[in-house]
Amino acid sequence: MRVVMFGYQTWGHRTLQALLDSEHDVVLVVTHPKSEHVYEKIWSDSVADLAEEHGVPVLLRNRPDDDELLARMKEADPDIIVANNWRTWLPPRVFDLPRHGTLNVHDSLLPKYAGFSPLIWALINGETEVGVTAHMMNDELDAGDIVRQEAVPVGPKDTATDLFHRTVDLIAPVTVGALDLIASGQREFVRQDRSQASFFHKRSVEDSRIDWTWSAQELDRLVRAQSEPYPSAFTFHRGRRIEVLAAFVSEGLYGGTPGRVFYREGDGVVIVAGADARYGRSHGLAITRVRTEDGRELPAAEYFTSMGGYLTARP
Repeated sequence: MRVVMFGYQTWGHRTLQALLDSEHDVVLVVTHPKSEHVYEKIWSDSVADLAEEHGVPVLLRNRPDDDELLARMKEADPDIIVANNWRTWLPPRVFDLPRHGTLNVHDSLLPKYAGFSPLIWALINGETEVGVTAHMMNDELDAGDIVRQEAVPVGPKDTATDLFHRTVDLIAPVTVGALDLIASGQREFVRQDRSQASFFHKRSVEDSRIDWTWSAQELDRLVRAQSEPYPSAFTFHRGRRIEVLAAFVSEGLYGGTPGRVFYREGDGVVIVAGADARYGRSHGLAITRVRTEDGRELPAAEYFTSMGGYLTARP
């Protein structure tokens, strides 16, 4: 089939590479200009560079709603659009233009985690599996019929970085497998159960701020979700910002006020955590490694030279 591809960053790059390696013909690529947004500088393999290396025409757009783009697409005469990590709305006059419509590739197990940063949100929320879904696009966000979907398990120590590498490897088989189904003439796919749908916004610095009323289990997942190269989870100690790079859920139960720097356990320094910590039935978060405002990384036991005081959400 003749394919127009919309995509950005490494997700789009992997999708384009899969298409180039397939029997389908990529006739036009549309991608975003480079961005300085903190999350868009991560996993930033260039879709434009890959397309140009293979002689595929490229259009740069922030939004795909101009007449020139529509004219170029009509000239390309696509059978289908394939989109992955396109960051703005595709209007109906674009996604309905090809003979077979538009196939969107999304890095979650839809209908859950539509929208942005699904791997990070899913890890924070304790999901046991994540994955990639290829679905037909309609005028509702990530809501069209599912053509193909594959999942991978989430381990107890996995970081968002681990899950990125595991799911990005699913892009090629999910995308090409879905296209092959469509090319074979199949038109009936799996309807999404919209009662199970959830929608998530883009993450920002505020979403990495530690709230010590969260349980230690939730905070452990937040730290792992904000793993390098993502912006780290952070808190404040004596008015200065520190980033929490590694932590674990304490073995012991610690009572008191959330945020209290309390006790050394193993290689960690335990911080009291949880809205009900005053009852003494909650585990603490044992921090093992931090980064200071001046960029120094050091063991938590070296940073916290004495127990006492509090970690806070703000200076």
